[in-house]
Amino acid sequence: MQRFRDWSDCDGELERSFGRDQLLTNVMLYWVTRSFTSSARLYWETMHSGVLREPLVHVDTPTGIARFPKEEILRFPRSWVERRYHVTRWTELPRGGHFAAMEEPELFADDVRAFFASVR
Repeated sequence: MQRFRDWSDCDGELERSFGRDQLLTNVMLYWVTRSFTSSARLYWETMHSGVLREPLVHVDTPTGIARFPKEEILRFPRSWVERRYHVTRWTELPRGGHFAAMEEPELFADDVRAFFASVR
């Protein structure tokens, strides 16, 4: 619950962004399937693998960036992102955080649709 509170756009009040059933379902999926460790492993491996110290290779594939204002875990300046990725869509969204697909599903889905419509 702390991660949802700290990493979402709820100003410390979880129920502003999530319903109780939604939170309980999400937590139970990790607990019952015992998959929390594997879900967190990506973060640990990235931080400890040295990959962040390697020279960056440019990714030429069209890339869309949806910037949610309360996403603070990986928030790089646009100029840094564009050095590595071929950014064809950059959207500054009005609300949302790290769990944007859960917090703001309509904003998230609309932006994903608009990105893929632009690369057809």
